[in-house]
Amino acid sequence: MAYDSNNIFAKILRGEAPCIKVYEDGDTLAFMDLMPQADGHVLIVPKEPAETLLELSEEGAMAAIRTTRRIAIAVKKALGVEGLHVAQLNGAAAGQTVPHIHFHVIPHATGTVLRMHAAQRAAEDDLKAMAERIKACLAQA
Repeated sequence: MAYDSNNIFAKILRGEAPCIKVYEDGDTLAFMDLMPQADGHVLIVPKEPAETLLELSEEGAMAAIRTTRRIAIAVKKALGVEGLHVAQLNGAAAGQTVPHIHFHVIPHATGTVLRMHAAQRAAEDDLKAMAERIKACLAQA
């Protein structure tokens, strides 16, 4: 299957579409999910063009999991939650909605119910404020 270079994450990586950035390095970009399942939901996207984990190089996978771990630590600290859901979906049949490999870091507090995946857009100001909280915890690491 050919990679679709016009998917929204590819456009974000090229700077053609906006995002609320949390972290970036030479191999990955982390940004707030615009339709979060929980407050503090962050997406981690490898810069390598690949639709699924199965198509991502080993180097790209290692970079993505390094960043995912770093973001997960910061999210947990920023929100003070007891748990985290780290997810990575491969293919539409598995629920992948954007055809570019990405990881979800979703905070969980006891008793909270997650919102539906990609169902309701959050307020931009709320996302920006949450991104700043997470970035502050990244800087402390």
